[in-house]
Amino acid sequence: MQLMNARVLLSDTSQCVGEVLTLPTQQPGTLVEVDGSVYSVLERRHQYSLRSGRYRLDRIVLYVRLAEGIASERNYWQGKWVIGNPQCLFNAHSPLIRCAPQPSGPCQGCKFFESHS
Repeated sequence: MQLMNARVLLSDTSQCVGEVLTLPTQQPGTLVEVDGSVYSVLERRHQYSLRSGRYRLDRIVLYVRLAEGIASERNYWQGKWVIGNPQCLFNAHSPLIRCAPQPSGPCQGCKFFESHS
């Protein structure tokens, strides 16, 4: 599989923050770096064009949010990346959101922490 240019847009404002070289299979929850800033991919969209009677991948657009503190709180748990402490009962076990009680974090010292029994 070859690398393609992907346009990187902020999810809340649709402002373009730059372009990156990426695989067409870039998944939500992964991190991308653009001009020294780290972003978390929330959504990936493919745009196709019809050429010679066949559809071909023409452009990739990644919708992202700034990954403030997320990069340091990512943990590899049961074969996937999650944000925060996966041992907490309220953890969403997701690469996109930490938990319902305190989604912006941090997990360290959280008053809602309850361990799995």
